Amino acid sequence: RGFGRFVGTVSLGLPGALMLGIKREAIGATFSVGREPSLAIIGERYGMDSPEGRGVLAEYLTGTLFGALFIAIVAGFIASLGIFHPNSLAMGSGIGSGSMMAAAAGAIAAQQTPEVAKEVMALAAASNLITTTIGTYFTLFISLPLAVWGYRVLEPIIGRTTKASVMTEGPSHDQVSLEVKELGWGGKVSAWVAAGALALIANYVGYKTLTPAAFGGIAVMILAVFIGELICIALRRKIPAVCTVSIVAMFMTSPACPWAPQIAQMVGSINMLAVITPMLAFA
Repeated sequence: RGFGRFVGTVSLGLPGALMLGIKREAIGATFSVGREPSLAIIGERYGMDSPEGRGVLAEYLTGTLFGALFIAIVAGFIASLGIFHPNSLAMGSGIGSGSMMAAAAGAIAAQQTPEVAKEVMALAAASNLITTTIGTYFTLFISLPLAVWGYRVLEPIIGRTTKASVMTEGPSHDQVSLEVKELGWGGKVSAWVAAGALALIANYVGYKTLTPAAFGGIAVMILAVFIGELICIALRRKIPAVCTVSIVAMFMTSPACPWAPQIAQMVGSINMLAVITPMLAFA
């Protein structure tokens, strides 16, 4: 899937975007499939209030509005044919997007018995975790540098200038490595707490769940982010925070962590989509 992102987005999408007159937004829109990890990578590297940030956010919104509907229809139709085992279809639902995985797995699970439906959702979530983890490192260290390099090389050759691109054009193509200014600890902690509070509200409004375990789950998430940020600083940001935080979170629920069952139980009380909603609002 990581290789597919490289072929389908950078190799095909980037030249097409440049020929349409899209400028630096093309980097954020085509370096990956524009899902949650892509928002984190671009947001940390360039900031969301940047051409790259606008590009990845446009891709994310498009995938959220149309991608979930498309994949739900396709997955439901394929499941109705009875050619593939439901567990195989569930593993194929994890494309690295929480909303699209939920839509596909839900369409598949709806056609199964209650016992099989639980297996479908569990396998889809596991597959999505694997794809997200591997895809994050692939897009960070391969796809994004390649997209930046491709933009620098191809934009002067095949790039078009349109009225819209003239109005929004920022620095030239040789300045795309500009990074967002560092946010202070006060701003970071405030953002983490606000995101956690919004996630709890979304969990209650959407799924009628607001238990002490949910509060503990949010606290664990914020703790994982805090530790991951400290590790990122200790490494002098040679490895982005999105990677260090994911490693910390995976360790917390791995057999190596003595509190893994308790942590999994607390975090499991929070619906994944309830966390994604405030993240999109922040973006």
